[in-house]
Amino acid sequence: MARTASALHILVKQKELAEDIMAKLKKGAAFDVLAKRHSTCPSGKKGGHLGEFEKGQMVGPFDKICFNGELFTPHLVKTKFGWHVVKVLYRT
Repeated sequence: MARTASALHILVKQKELAEDIMAKLKKGAAFDVLAKRHSTCPSGKKGGHLGEFEKGQMVGPFDKICFNGELFTPHLVKTKFGWHVVKVLYRT
């Protein structure tokens, strides 16, 4: 079982914007460009890079995707902070 993960994310307040970002990613848009343009999280300035984090360090639904979701595929996740578009890079 993985104990750490690394992910990119874009945090927005509106579900519609998150869905629009997902659609752009499916059409080949660059994740880092969209993160810099839309993310309300400070990580947006770094292209959405969260670095490596431990299991249980992030809020529940976000953590679940990072440790159980498919790698390299954007996922849409709702948390108390808003809507996240999450792309898991690896797990260790």
